[in-house]
Amino acid sequence: MTVLVTGGAGYIGTHTLVELIESDHKVLVLDNFSNSSAKSLEKVTQITGQDISVVEGDVNDKACLTAIFSKHNIQAVIHFAGLKAVGESCEKPLKYYQNNVAGTLTLCEVMAQFNCKNFVFSSSATVYGDPATVPITESFPLSTTNPYGASKLMVENILRDLYQSDHEWNIAILRYFNPVGAHHSGLIGEDPNDIPNNLMPFITQVAVGKREFLSVFGDDYDTPDGSGVRDYIHVVDLAKGHLKALDKLTQNIGCVEYNLGTGSGISVLEMVNAFESVTGQKVPYQITNRRAGDIACCYAQTDFAESELNWKAEKTLTDMMADAWNWQSNNPNGYE
Repeated sequence: MTVLVTGGAGYIGTHTLVELIESDHKVLVLDNFSNSSAKSLEKVTQITGQDISVVEGDVNDKACLTAIFSKHNIQAVIHFAGLKAVGESCEKPLKYYQNNVAGTLTLCEVMAQFNCKNFVFSSSATVYGDPATVPITESFPLSTTNPYGASKLMVENILRDLYQSDHEWNIAILRYFNPVGAHHSGLIGEDPNDIPNNLMPFITQVAVGKREFLSVFGDDYDTPDGSGVRDYIHVVDLAKGHLKALDKLTQNIGCVEYNLGTGSGISVLEMVNAFESVTGQKVPYQITNRRAGDIACCYAQTDFAESELNWKAEKTLTDMMADAWNWQSNNPNGYE
């Protein structure tokens, strides 16, 4: 199958490319490199032995998308391209709606024009807002606490409406929890352009000496140690979930949502302690104010993905810590 991977040079995109190539799919990457590096694709080539076909462009550029679909027989799209920082989305909401919502609209319009109707969408557990209980199932009420989450939920609603209008579409909406870790080779990993928005690269950058200390955003949540609890999933497990979703599209599933997580919650301070235990590296931290839009506790119930996709997260917390440190210690400045 020939798969267009938008945002394929990013953190989750590169790991998914490895899995796609190793499963004999043909891939084409579209990326504007606004929050990624072209060097990441060179590393994917190093891992897989396959050159990556890449177009530098934007999902908002209809002419660019039309040229891609005119030239290549694209059979499915995995759509990662999107902005993802909760804090930034609160400061620049229009930027998030333009990129995440309008860009997806343009992409779907061009896909329909070329009768390519197999779509895997990179959504987020943020669409559950501040859940009343945990673990979170796919049937929970949907709401958002920030513009980033709102942009993901808007796209989900658009995709559900799209399917209702045309049942030829097959759409897997993947609600990620918190990806961490890196490829075991240490060649690809998470490399944020600026101050990390996610916990794991912040921890590893402190450990490698790039930052002085970790900021822990709040220690007064209603959790066992007061720090926020999340469901952290190894990025390779997450990447494999995309392949399972792609396979599932061939069964004419319609439009279906799947949680991709481990099914257990770990606090920020537990993550710090686990990292120090696995790697032997100290991570000094300071407690700071809560971030706007953050919630206390969020972890998945994964039974539906396990039964429908035959997928289950397999890597352990130790794997996550060891692989994240292997990437960061070998690449202290990321891809640059």
